[in-house]
Amino acid sequence: MFRSVALSLALTALLAGCQAPRPPAPPTKPIPVCAGGEMMMQTTLWFGLSKPQGGNVSSADWQQFLDKEVTPRFKAGLSVYDASGQWLEKSGRLAREPSKALLLIHGAENGVNDNIEALRTIYKQRFGQESVMRVDTPACVGF
Repeated sequence: MFRSVALSLALTALLAGCQAPRPPAPPTKPIPVCAGGEMMMQTTLWFGLSKPQGGNVSSADWQQFLDKEVTPRFKAGLSVYDASGQWLEKSGRLAREPSKALLLIHGAENGVNDNIEALRTIYKQRFGQESVMRVDTPACVGF
């Protein structure tokens, strides 16, 4: 009898340190906090100006694209910067080219993503580009 009580006590002592495994902590996402202004999105599109078949997108061609395609979709405003880019083509060749960076600040209204994707598609088709890079970042914006 003493032996079974001692064995029970020993097992109880050993098991006392065991705990059921804890479930993993839920993934956390940073919660943006704006010191001023409101939370919006900043989208930057990078347009290469070298045409694969030779030559460059002219200033007049770029301005027409901006006036006819970009401005009607983003009447609230935008910024354009001259840039110098480089990237690796699908062929493996390093390409360096003059570029334009289009900066858009926007909310999550219906149609914004479609408008941005339309610009990328139109530009690629019109000027024979492999890609138009898109970068989206949350931003705190005050006017």
